[in-house]
Amino acid sequence: MANHITPRERPESEFTLAELRGASARMAPHWSVPAAAAAAPVPPSLIHGVVVEPASVRLIAATAEYGA
Repeated sequence: MANHITPRERPESEFTLAELRGASARMAPHWSVPAAAAAAPVPPSLIHGVVVEPASVRLIAATAEYGA
């Protein structure tokens, strides 16, 4: 009895790394990066509803970088 093994067909979603890199390189020019908007400082009077745990307050206050 002969054992016939047929070559496995590769599913469409299974790409090699080289194929994936090539596809990505071809798609890259189609994607644009939006310009980053500069974040404006917000005055503390406009910040509402922020709750900080007391332990976190003590930790930040004790950190020299933030000073107290």
